Amino acid sequence: MSRHWGALLGLLWVQVCWVRGLEVEQSPSALSLQEGAGAALKCNFSQAVRSVQWFRQNPGGSGLTRLISMASGTKQSGRLNCTLNTRERSSALHTAASQLEDAASYLCAVETQCCLLLRGLHATCSCAWAPAPPPGGPAQQPRQQAWTIWGSAGLQGGWQ
Repeated sequence: MSRHWGALLGLLWVQVCWVRGLEVEQSPSALSLQEGAGAALKCNFSQAVRSVQWFRQNPGGSGLTRLISMASGTKQSGRLNCTLNTRERSSALHTAASQLEDAASYLCAVETQCCLLLRGLHATCSCAWAPAPPPGGPAQQPRQQAWTIWGSAGLQGGWQ
C-alpha cells in the first residue's frame, strides 16, 4: 500500500507547467536609412508576455549586448526608446538620429511565463526571441531558452 502512495505523491511533484509554441515576429525584417533619420523596430508575440529585452548583435555575429529590459510601459536609454504594450502583445524599439555605428542586428526576447513548483524555491521560466533575417534571406524560426532558478543559489539553462 505504501508503494502506491509513493507513486501517487511522485506524480504530484511533477511540474505541470511547460512552454507552449510561442511565435515572435519582428518587423521590418531589414531596414535601410540615412544617418540622422529615426527608426523603429517592432516585435509582435502570439501570447501574453511578462517582460521584453532588446539586444544588439554587431555585424558578423560577434557580441550580443542587452540594450533594454522592461516589464511594461516605456523606457528610455540614451537615444533608444522602448515600449511594451502587454495588451497588444507587442514591443517597439525606437531610435532618434541614427548614427553609422548603429548598423547591427537587433533582437527582441520575451519572458513568457514563470511557474512556481510546490517543492522548495524552484521556478522554471522561458524566453523566446526571433532574430531578424539577413536582407533577402529567409525568415528564421524563434529560438527559445528555458532556465531553472533554484532559490538564490544560481541559474542554469540553455538555448534550444
